[in-house]
Amino acid sequence: MKIIIKLSKFLIILYFNGCEYIMLSIIVAIGNNNVIGLYNKMPWYIPDDLKYFKEKTLGKTVIMGRKTLESIGGPLKDRKNIVISRNKSYSSESFEVLHDFSEVKKYIDDDNENFIIGGAEIYREFLHFCEFLYVTRVYKDFKGDKFFDHIDENEWRIVNASGVKDYMDLKYEFFVYERYS
Repeated sequence: MKIIIKLSKFLIILYFNGCEYIMLSIIVAIGNNNVIGLYNKMPWYIPDDLKYFKEKTLGKTVIMGRKTLESIGGPLKDRKNIVISRNKSYSSESFEVLHDFSEVKKYIDDDNENFIIGGAEIYREFLHFCEFLYVTRVYKDFKGDKFFDHIDENEWRIVNASGVKDYMDLKYEFFVYERYS
């Protein structure tokens, strides 16, 4: 039996083969220079990327920060939405609001893949717990104020790549990374 314990200052998650297993994945679009946002918006618009995001996350649990929720205009339909906010007075009746990373384990779906969808601080905190990264790589440098951490090739391997696609003046590609065991 394989047992993995992952620790951070916020979470302790125990994984057992054959017992409890919580699948956490990140889904993110990243520019060449690791930019993921500018002024709480994505600095590009690629309809195929939005379609890919929807296909992967529909019917799943999505975990995001408050600013990400506000930037997308509200909770995502047909998904369980979990929002993390340091603001203790922030609450909602239409989605779960958590004020501490350590609360997340109680609310995620043990039977399905759970997606971390942003922003930068949420990605950073959960990256070490994730088994998969769904990355849309946009092959252009963008001005930005939010960045995704470097994907370390010693920790992650590419298990799927779509091949380069075009939209307007942008080239992009979908990758799935898996954490080395």
